[in-house]
Amino acid sequence: MNIPLNAQVECTDGVCWHAVGSSVSILINPILDQVTDLVVKEDAYPNTEYIVPLAVVAETTADTIRLNCTKAELEKMEPFIKTTFIQEKMPTMNFGYMGGGIGTYFYLPYITAKTTMQVPVEREQLPLGELAVRRGTRVEATDGYVGKVDELVIGPDHGYMTHLVMREGHLWGKKDVIIPLSALGETHDDTIFLKLDKRQVESLPTFPVHRHWA
Repeated sequence: MNIPLNAQVECTDGVCWHAVGSSVSILINPILDQVTDLVVKEDAYPNTEYIVPLAVVAETTADTIRLNCTKAELEKMEPFIKTTFIQEKMPTMNFGYMGGGIGTYFYLPYITAKTTMQVPVEREQLPLGELAVRRGTRVEATDGYVGKVDELVIGPDHGYMTHLVMREGHLWGKKDVIIPLSALGETHDDTIFLKLDKRQVESLPTFPVHRHWA
């Protein structure tokens, strides 16, 4: 089962499928190399991102993911991004003036006090020890940059990641490279590091990129 990123996500309401959003990232357990959840961003305002368990995925195509749930059930799932508010003190600017004579004269502002305001802070709700992999995540070989994550290949029976599909090349010659799980190294700061060099990456199986949403 391929898990495409930035693909259309559909829910079922009765016998029909309806588009509700798009897949924006995959949550993986880097120790087990297991995909645990899919993050779905709804199309409608306020564009909430929901954590969708992999077990809810009914089927996938190259550019569509279908969920075995209704839109109402999706909206009851845990949000991926939660907003909290913190208090910050902001300086208040006051302007002085002098009156009398021909007119009134204003001079430069000065700070006389501080006022408190609520500042929103957004945080991703990542389970402990897990990583979020988005389409476009940077991929580095042992000797430098080689491409970006395009999608993941998941075993349909166990939910474990079997391959990473990486897009490489120029706009006029893009191709997807199939990278086996054994070639994946560590992941740090939105970058996946491979155990292969560029020459070895070039020798991996490839296929042309054909995406309706590309």
